[in-house]
Amino acid sequence: MSVSFPRDLCKGKPLDFVFIIDSSRSVRPSDYEKVKIFITNILAFLDVGPEATRVGLLQYGSVVQNEFSLNTYSSKADVERAVKAMDHLATGTMTGLAIQYTMETAFTEPEGARPADLHIPRIAMIITDGRPQDTVEEVAAQARQAGIQIFAIGVGRVDMNTLRVIGSEPHSEHVYLVANFSQIETLTSVFQSNLCITDLCSVMDHPCDHLCVSTPASYMCRCRKGYTLNSDGKTCHVCGDGVMDLVFVIDGSKSLGPANFELVKQFVNGIVDSLDVSGTGTHVGLLQYSSKVRTEFILGQYTSGRDINRAVLQMQYMGRGSMTGAALRHMFEYSFSAKEGARPDIPRVSIVFTDGRSQDDVSKWASKAKDAGITIYALGVGKAIEEELREIASEPDDKHLYYAEDFSNMGEITDKLKSRMCKEKPSPQDMCKCENVMLFQRQVNEQLRRLTQNNILYSPVVVYIL
Repeated sequence: MSVSFPRDLCKGKPLDFVFIIDSSRSVRPSDYEKVKIFITNILAFLDVGPEATRVGLLQYGSVVQNEFSLNTYSSKADVERAVKAMDHLATGTMTGLAIQYTMETAFTEPEGARPADLHIPRIAMIITDGRPQDTVEEVAAQARQAGIQIFAIGVGRVDMNTLRVIGSEPHSEHVYLVANFSQIETLTSVFQSNLCITDLCSVMDHPCDHLCVSTPASYMCRCRKGYTLNSDGKTCHVCGDGVMDLVFVIDGSKSLGPANFELVKQFVNGIVDSLDVSGTGTHVGLLQYSSKVRTEFILGQYTSGRDINRAVLQMQYMGRGSMTGAALRHMFEYSFSAKEGARPDIPRVSIVFTDGRSQDDVSKWASKAKDAGITIYALGVGKAIEEELREIASEPDDKHLYYAEDFSNMGEITDKLKSRMCKEKPSPQDMCKCENVMLFQRQVNEQLRRLTQNNILYSPVVVYIL
């Protein structure tokens, strides 16, 4: 749904807003210009003025250079002209020094920050493309404790842990990583949602069953934790009423890149947030694979969604080959074992994510897992091979196979998968039935083996169990 709205709906939320721009030599001149464009795009939806949002900007290399303070300009046009006129420093990367300057100088009343008792939010947005040459953890913590809300944006090979040390909590709303400067513009709408007071939910009669969330150009319906949005996009149903043992099998190969790996983490946590994770509820385990398979955590290791979210965010990207078959084998042989926390008579589900062709065979171990009663959802992005996804996924394909052309469309997969898992979760009775069938088959095979050994001829018997 697209709803047009007047720009002045964004007014009414004054901020003291300081941009902190990495101007080190590793930022190429063309990329430096892209940062300027990004800043201008952010300014477009801010209500700039002395009584509204005040904007300051500093850039840093080996030193900190204050371009303009919160009280320097009183109009958006003047701020935009100052941004366009900035010159690239092209020196070092003293991020900690820049944060210290922001805290001790940029957000002081002489520089235009409004008194703390007015409760005007103090926002700092840091854009960096490299590892700091000084320490940032202590000074960033001091800045946050002083009431500064910090958004940390990393570009390229920035260490994600460094960004988390800088950014405010929750990191899912304050820490962002993009692959290159061309992709930084994709964050504009994210910050418009975070910073703009656009609230269509409050000015229109929305049809949302639980929660209405305003977006930059419309709104969307969301459900409270433990519920999942129905296909009508309005009503909610309980997803937490079922219990399962769920194991994620996550591609950590080098073809993803660190930025997309962070998006995969967000995808995993989005699924986890829709489940009733507890000691007696759903248990979650996770494998990451590349050239090798690594168990990040086993079933039952964590008994709350929050603990799982934290463990997922702490995962380190492997970034090597793509041995999906080996990962499926590990999942089948170990992840659903009693030793690793799998429970008897509890539905077993695996979500397998991949972004490219496997370097080994997937069909053998996928078949073994499915024959053992494990329901497998196959998720492919980008260069994932449809034939491989079909070999991995449980039948029917239309309920267990999902594909997106790029990582920007993973949100659609998340919503569809959550809805499908809630609708299609096998019951414990189904699992018992499956195990009984397998036991019966083993007994039949054993009898046939004995008959063959004793040279007793027999006719094939086909048994249909309904």
